[in-house]
Amino acid sequence: MRLQFQLSANTNSVPFHYQHTLIRTFHRLFPKNDFHDDVSLYSFSWLRSGNVVQNDTGFDFPNGAEWFVSFSDEKYVRTMLAALLKESELFFGMKVSDVNIQETPVFPEQMRFFAASPVLAKQFDGTTVRHRIYTDIETDAILTQTLRTKLRKAGLPDDATVRFDRSFKGAKTRLVEIHGIKNRVSSCPVIVEGAPEAVAFAWDVGVGHSTGAGFGAVREFI
Repeated sequence: MRLQFQLSANTNSVPFHYQHTLIRTFHRLFPKNDFHDDVSLYSFSWLRSGNVVQNDTGFDFPNGAEWFVSFSDEKYVRTMLAALLKESELFFGMKVSDVNIQETPVFPEQMRFFAASPVLAKQFDGTTVRHRIYTDIETDAILTQTLRTKLRKAGLPDDATVRFDRSFKGAKTRLVEIHGIKNRVSSCPVIVEGAPEAVAFAWDVGVGHSTGAGFGAVREFI
């Protein structure tokens, strides 16, 4: 289930590396829940509809922003809505002007999803962690294993696969810094295949690592 937010225009500057603020806000809304330290069965997008400010120091959202948060368990939707009633603003002076509750769609056995926030894929080689990107063939296995782990955590069949759509001409990577840690991530569509329930689950929880930190959220390709 997904909460689609329309936010008011920002009154404070939005830096390029604003993602840690989204994380902090999300955790503030769920202070008594224990799912933060477990496998993240939720995801949230980055802000949409912004412009780079003229002096190239951050973003501006003069017409407001779009933001969504998705959960595999709808009880957290109710928790978040209750918490929002006590919040006058979320971040950067932005307030919730509208919210839409979207039921998890019924998907076919294969779906192409757009990355609503870049995808992070980590590979541990025994001593260090490497960040794999969309051009690395190994990344598909990492994304698949991560989704299967979450499916098993949710008690669902784990026969599903994830791969990057490398035919997409606009794919790119970027370096995102959160809490002093630099992450090489991929902005590239993904193709999820499996039972319709598994495809829908990916729409809720995202793909790749650290979906609870604002990576790997997906939406239908438009």
